[in-house]
Amino acid sequence: MANLQMIGILEKMTGKDKDYRYMATSDLLNELNKEGFKADSDLEIKLSNIILQQLDDVAGDVSGLAVKCLAPLVKKVGEPRVVEMTNKLCDKLLNGKDQHRDIASIALKTIISEITTPSLAQSILVSLSPQLIRGITGPGTSTEIKCECLDILCDVLHKFGNLMATDHEILLNALLSQLSSNHASVRKKTVSCIASLSSSLSDDLLAKTTIEVVRNLGSKGTKSELIRTNIQMIGALSRAVGYRFGPHLEETVPVLINYCTTASENDEELREYSLQALESFLLRCPRDISSYCDEILHLALEYLSYDPNFTDNMEEDTDDENHEEEEDDESANEYTDDEDVSWKVRRAAAKCLAALIVSRPEMLCKLYEEACPKLIDRFKEREENVKMDVFNTFIELLRQTGNVTKGQTDINELSPRWLLKQEVPKIVKSINRQLREKSIKTKVGAFSVLKELVVVLPDCLADHIGTLIPGIEKALNDKSSTSNLKIEALIFTRLVLASHSPSVFHPYIKALSSPVLSAVGERYYKVTAEALRVCGELVRVVRSNLEGFGFDFKPYVHPIYNAIMSRLTNQDQDQEVKECAISCMGLVISTFGDNLGAELPACLPVLVDRMGNEITRLTAVKAFAVIAASPFRIDLSCVLEHVIAELTGFLRKANRALRQATLRTLNSLIVAYGDKIGPSAYEVIIVELSALISDSDLHMTALALELCCTLMADKRSSRNVSSAVRNRVLPQALTLIKSSLLQGQALLALQNFFAGLVYSANTSFDALLESLLSSAKPSPQSGGVAKQALYSIAQCVAVLCLTAGDQKCSSTVKMLTGILKDDGTTNSQAKQHLALLCLGEIGRRKDLSSHAHIETIIIESFQSPFEEIKSAASYALGNIAVGNLSKYLPFILDQIDNQQKKQYLLLHSLKEVIVRQSVDKAEFQDLSVEKILKLLFNHCESEEEGVRNVVAECLGKIALIEPVKLIPALKVRTTSPAAFTRATVVIAVKYSIVERPGKIDEIIYPEIASFLMLIKDQDRHVRRAAVLALSTFAHNKPNLIKGLLPELLPLLYDQTIVKQELIRTVDLGPFKHIVDDGLELRKAAFECVDTLLDSCLDQVNPSSFIVPYLKSGLDDHYDVKMPCHLILSKLADKCLSAVLAVLDSLVDPLQKTINFKPKQDAVKQEVDRNEDMIRSALRAIASLNRISGGDCSIKLKNLMSEISKSPTLWDKYYSIRNE
Repeated sequence: MANLQMIGILEKMTGKDKDYRYMATSDLLNELNKEGFKADSDLEIKLSNIILQQLDDVAGDVSGLAVKCLAPLVKKVGEPRVVEMTNKLCDKLLNGKDQHRDIASIALKTIISEITTPSLAQSILVSLSPQLIRGITGPGTSTEIKCECLDILCDVLHKFGNLMATDHEILLNALLSQLSSNHASVRKKTVSCIASLSSSLSDDLLAKTTIEVVRNLGSKGTKSELIRTNIQMIGALSRAVGYRFGPHLEETVPVLINYCTTASENDEELREYSLQALESFLLRCPRDISSYCDEILHLALEYLSYDPNFTDNMEEDTDDENHEEEEDDESANEYTDDEDVSWKVRRAAAKCLAALIVSRPEMLCKLYEEACPKLIDRFKEREENVKMDVFNTFIELLRQTGNVTKGQTDINELSPRWLLKQEVPKIVKSINRQLREKSIKTKVGAFSVLKELVVVLPDCLADHIGTLIPGIEKALNDKSSTSNLKIEALIFTRLVLASHSPSVFHPYIKALSSPVLSAVGERYYKVTAEALRVCGELVRVVRSNLEGFGFDFKPYVHPIYNAIMSRLTNQDQDQEVKECAISCMGLVISTFGDNLGAELPACLPVLVDRMGNEITRLTAVKAFAVIAASPFRIDLSCVLEHVIAELTGFLRKANRALRQATLRTLNSLIVAYGDKIGPSAYEVIIVELSALISDSDLHMTALALELCCTLMADKRSSRNVSSAVRNRVLPQALTLIKSSLLQGQALLALQNFFAGLVYSANTSFDALLESLLSSAKPSPQSGGVAKQALYSIAQCVAVLCLTAGDQKCSSTVKMLTGILKDDGTTNSQAKQHLALLCLGEIGRRKDLSSHAHIETIIIESFQSPFEEIKSAASYALGNIAVGNLSKYLPFILDQIDNQQKKQYLLLHSLKEVIVRQSVDKAEFQDLSVEKILKLLFNHCESEEEGVRNVVAECLGKIALIEPVKLIPALKVRTTSPAAFTRATVVIAVKYSIVERPGKIDEIIYPEIASFLMLIKDQDRHVRRAAVLALSTFAHNKPNLIKGLLPELLPLLYDQTIVKQELIRTVDLGPFKHIVDDGLELRKAAFECVDTLLDSCLDQVNPSSFIVPYLKSGLDDHYDVKMPCHLILSKLADKCLSAVLAVLDSLVDPLQKTINFKPKQDAVKQEVDRNEDMIRSALRAIASLNRISGGDCSIKLKNLMSEISKSPTLWDKYYSIRNE
């Protein structure tokens, strides 16, 4: 049936009436687009012939439809048909009539864009390439034909360049010959063609192309337009092949710089093209261009102000006083010359400078000295588009400053931040002049610069606020201002208000508030929303201190309130505006509430009303939290009951953010207005919040428990409230305490909850203690309780006992020691375990020396056959010693000396003591420090690694308490003949480096080198210890080691290499096993580099690390590859230029990893590890794909096509990419 229909359509297509032909061609297009369309071989031939015939139809709309038919047809007919059509179209293009040439060209492009399979592409290219080459180089062909052929060839090369490797040389020769054509259009299209071809050329042919182009540039007497084409060619090549152009910079850069400086005055395009090519080199060949950076910088700065037809001596320093006349007398600024294209040179120079700033963070200080003053001076550029580029270049300079100095607090005279600070007055003066210009675009650009400046240097404008206010006023009040300009001005105002101290603005509040408040009434919602955000900051600034002295805020209270109220009550507006109005009103009531007595009954109900609306309720809930926290105890009596009822209902909602905000707001309201909220409301709240306590959301649990404590702490709580807590919350709490996930804020909240329960009436201590201890009993269903849960229970028991008072505490300790003394089988292992932990937790918080011989009872448990009980006993002994150092510390030290067998456990007890003391910054008595050190240093050389690690941790934590004694003692032992001692002291230093600043910092700073330089020790254990210490320094205190990195980095990189002398073969009888002793060291070294990339990026030279070290790591053992993949992802994100420069060499090891198949008999663990490995490699590949310019690597392209062909790999890659 379908075929009969087709025959009917085909007959009509050849009819005489053009309307019939049009309708029939349209029907054919619909048929071809149907999913199920199939054609037999006869029909295929008919279809292809008739569509080709229709292309020449005299009616243009018919031939246009015929072209559209080609797209589906290529997919629905066999290969021979497509090849035949292509050849006919080619013939028509080269030899047909002029009027048919255009349509043939469009048809060919359509076919090429629809080809998807390589086999079809190959068949077509065999005949298409020679014909196109003939069309381009044939002696008699017209310019039009050449241009069409070049266009088509450009598409072909872009899509199938890799498939044409055999023809590359012929194509290249044909195209290079056209670079010297007399027709500009031919030359232009040839440049695009060669660029498309170059991305798939081999290195040799790429070199040949470059040599040819450079030779054209060097030959005497070349016409200037040909020189321009060849310079354009260099730029296009560099953009197309990226880092692969690096080796050719030596020949090209000097030529470009030379042409730039020697070109005749009217040859602006030559300069523009040269600067564009240099910009491309900076971004794409960062490693090879480094030696030319200074030269390029001077060139870009010279041409930034290149304006031969205009002298600006008229405009030099027309300062602020005569700016009114300046606006009328526009003759100076209005100089126009349609033929003057020098602005193109200035624009190219600005972009070239921006490329230099982005790609060379290490040149920042130099850029501040040389480029910054010039850029500020060029803000006065007369061509608006160029001015925008100057602004953008300056913004890049500010951003780079922010990136490089992130996290650095010390501003010395060499830091980029300090240099920027010196320039601020000049920047403000120059920007103020721009804010007085008429052009909106200029003003928007100027505010963008100011915005970035405030982000990078938050408090830099304190002295200049007065001069900036007129610019802000004008931008907001001027009739001609666009919404875009107002938004930029408001964002800047908000950032300035937030980042400077309030007193700076007090003289200008009047000038600032009226335009901002009128902007709140704007019609465009984005302006309104931004103006409301500014109002929020304004409220804080107007009344920055609660006493209210110094600045009279009262005149501003009602204008601000009225402006916001009008927005708050308006229903038909954008959600963003509604939310901003609610937040802002919350701030206004909280800050000015004591002056708004009469207005509160009108505006509070509106906020309550907003709580009832699903879209705005979250914002309204947060606004009430702000109001409740106000120091003025705002009168909420008119709405309080309603608010509490609404909030209680919200605790049942599914929206997590809403439940969290509600818990916080309820807490604030009960603290402030508990006396006005009835106990009946408390009971309802308790019932609702009990449902939120579970280990599936610990953050929510912590908030719910905190609210519960607030409710119980309220003196007016009735008996019903405490019984509601006992019946509803306590069971949930006892379930929660068994969770192995419980930690942090939730655990603290739970401890406070139990303490609160003891205080509140009608809750017996004994019943609570019993329920806590019994929650540790193993149940028949779930087995034993998790180890972490036992620690949580013990902490809660301790808090409970301390809250209940000495008598209860002492009876509990007796009961617990009774459990330990009773050796009968009645006491299970879990009971003893818990008793020891409880004693430890109580002992840490309270001196237990009144209980005679408690230490000997605990030491008895060291004999237990169970490891958990031994470890719990050492924990308990250490913590009890914390409660009374003078009594128990000598006992522990004495035992360590005398009890060889129990040494490891006793050292753990000592570690508990020392770690607790270092956290609480407590002091030891000198005598005990001496004793402890002597004892620890005696154990430095222990054969057991466990003992050495405990000793190192003890030494490190004592160093935090007594750095003056310890650092020299540790330093002396770095030269000890025993390798274990050297390793132990370096690990001790690692433990002493914590994130918080301490007195140890200045003492260890001069000595760091003597510890870290052990990275070149002969013993691998010592080297690994030094690498781990360096890692900790880099993570916690990077500023201490920055000066040492130039010396340390080469030594660290050396630890990443596979050392043959550390690989040994162990003979296990039937088979041999290879052991690599250097593996742990290599893994640690790569992990250390990973940390350094986060904290000391400006010190690490990525180019020298990637090849050879990272490259060899990507090919190493499983444990080493994983950190290497992470490093590669980080580098691809932060130092893309260094990665681009060697991209091809990194693809091979990644390809090997994703194609690795485990052996047939591999165990499940090996298979899983390999899966993780592949996912990790794909993650690195995904980050390489995100690099702009990465598409220049043929190897990466091939790898991606290989991944896309393997369904399993592609699925993994796809899910990783979308993570």
